[in-house]
Amino acid sequence: MGTHLILVGLLSLCSLSFGQDCNQQLLENVDFPGNDVTSLFSPDVEHCQQLCTQHPSCDFFTFFRADWNKDDRNFFCLIKAAPNGQPTVQAPLQGVTSGFSLQPCSQDLEPCLSKVYQNVDFFGADYRALFTADSEECQRACTQDPACQFFTFINEAFKTADIRNKCHLKFSWPVPRIPLIEKKTGVTSGFSEITEITQQSVCQGKLFPNTDIPGNDIENIPAASPEHCQALCSAHSVCTYFSFNSNDFSCNLKNNNNNIVTQGKDGVTSGIPARFCQLDNTWVQVVHENVDFPGSDIRFEPMDDADTCQRTCTQDPYCHFYSYTNDNFGDPNFRRLCFLKRTITMPAPTKVAKLANVVSGFQLRNCNSKTTV
Repeated sequence: MGTHLILVGLLSLCSLSFGQDCNQQLLENVDFPGNDVTSLFSPDVEHCQQLCTQHPSCDFFTFFRADWNKDDRNFFCLIKAAPNGQPTVQAPLQGVTSGFSLQPCSQDLEPCLSKVYQNVDFFGADYRALFTADSEECQRACTQDPACQFFTFINEAFKTADIRNKCHLKFSWPVPRIPLIEKKTGVTSGFSEITEITQQSVCQGKLFPNTDIPGNDIENIPAASPEHCQALCSAHSVCTYFSFNSNDFSCNLKNNNNNIVTQGKDGVTSGIPARFCQLDNTWVQVVHENVDFPGSDIRFEPMDDADTCQRTCTQDPYCHFYSYTNDNFGDPNFRRLCFLKRTITMPAPTKVAKLANVVSGFQLRNCNSKTTV
């Protein structure tokens, strides 16, 4: 399982023990210095708080607002954690807002992000562009395109005339991604069996065993099986086919709309994504023996077997996947433990920056019958 997983798990357990009160307070012009885990980009403090809530180890955060003027950290969302779940220090600082994870609160895991942001660019992550009459039409285009998670619209006052009224549709992963998968004796791993219910028909997809499709790679990410890799390809905005290597759990997503050239290769399974249908999801029920999903822990608990661990993950709305240490795990002090794990799935721009005469925002698919954020 590794020291890293154990330490992260212990941190999560401590956070649960000492920091489980629901605290929705936002502290304007207050900094929580130190305790940084990572930094992400957010257009406002509410979005930053949602990122903290979905991050596996975030207890609290500090957000650098648009009016921050001491350096170029505008729109930085600093994800933070502490053994007791509370900030070590609170200090006055103009231009920032701090707050806490909403995991202990009754929380919508797919928040409606209805705000639009004037003179703010969601830089990068483009997969498609079109011209629209206004930002409202651009947002409608994003909402109606299943691959679109957020957008930036260039309005009629933009300095470069020939790209005015251009609507950039942008992608971020809407499904959980496992950061690392590795072989580990005595560990059983798997997934929550909760899957999104859609109105689309169920389809099986197309797989080619012992077949590689070389070249045209756009992203290489871990996957537990060919079916898992196929689901990831199906969720990506521009993936046209994929190859999965069972030796190192690598899922190579590829883009080529013109041709597909295959070659025989042992241990590699290639395939085509599902379009306009719901993939058969039986792959999430498969348990993977002697396979570890290290890191991304939200907590761990002693349990009798891996089946109970999987049921516990499925029953926890925050859990996406799990790893369980069996009786033959190397360290006897850490046997029969269930590590529950998650990753961020809400729309998250890769970069947020000030830019005059553009408008940015998110898809509104999550906003039907919901209270807006």
